Amino acid sequence: MSKTNIHNILNEYWGFKSFRTKQETIINDVLVQKDTLALLPTGGGKSICYQIPALVNEGICIVISPLVALMKDQTNKLNKRNIQAIAITGSLNQHELDVALDNCIYGNIKLLYISPERLESDIVRERIKKMNVNLIAVDEAHCISQWGYDFRPSYLKIAEIRTLKPDSPILALTATATKKVVKDIQDKLLFKKQNVILNSFKRANLAYMVLEESYKSTRVQKILQKIKGPAIIYVRSRKKTHEFSSELNKLGVSSTYYHAGLSEDERTVNQ
Repeated sequence: MSKTNIHNILNEYWGFKSFRTKQETIINDVLVQKDTLALLPTGGGKSICYQIPALVNEGICIVISPLVALMKDQTNKLNKRNIQAIAITGSLNQHELDVALDNCIYGNIKLLYISPERLESDIVRERIKKMNVNLIAVDEAHCISQWGYDFRPSYLKIAEIRTLKPDSPILALTATATKKVVKDIQDKLLFKKQNVILNSFKRANLAYMVLEESYKSTRVQKILQKIKGPAIIYVRSRKKTHEFSSELNKLGVSSTYYHAGLSEDERTVNQ
C-alpha cells in the first residue's frame, strides 16, 4: 500500500490531512511485516498505528487490550466511522461468543478486540487458526514485563498466538517503558528482529502542580469551577471513588465513579 493510500485512509475515516509524529513510520514498518514496538505518549495516537494497517490489508487485526472500557470505547468509535470492529469481553455468553468469532472468520470484521485472558481460551485459539490475521496488536504492552508497573501474567501467553499465526507481524504499543522493559517486551513477544520506534514524551501543553490540602473535595470543587468541560479524578481505592464522588455531588459538582468492581451494566452507564 502506497504512502498516498494510507493518507487517503487517514483523511477518509478520521478527517486528518497528515499523521502525528512517528505514526507514519510505525505504520510503514508494520506494512512491511516488521515486528514493532511503538512508544508513544498518552494521547499520541497509538490506536491509528494498528487501525490503518488493518484497513490497508485484507483480513482482520487482533487487538489485545487489558481494559474492557477501552475496548468498548474503541469499537464504538470505529463502528461510528463505518469500520467493522467487535470486542470479546467476559459479558458474552457462549452463543454470543460463537457468533462473534464466526463473524471474524466469515464476516467483514476488520478489528477484533480481546483481553489476554480470553486469548487463553481453547475455543478462541481454534477460531483464530481459521482467521486471516493481518496484524496482532498488543496494547499496554508494558503489562508483559515483570518490571512494568502493571504486570499481568496472562500477557506472557500472548506469544503463543505466534505459533497459530507465524506470518502475522506484531505491533506492541505502550506509553511508557524503561530500557529493561523495552527489551523484555520484545523478548517475551518473540520479535523476529528488535525494532523500537520512540516519540518524545515531552508535553508542552501539560502543566503539573502539587498542592498540600486538608480539604481535598473543596479544593477540587474550586478548581473545577474554573475549568471548562469534564475532568477525571484518580483516587487510591475503589472505596474512595464512591466517597469522593459523593462529596463532590454534595458540593454541587455532578460526579460519578468507575472501577473494576462494578457490574458490567454499572460500568457502561457510568462511563
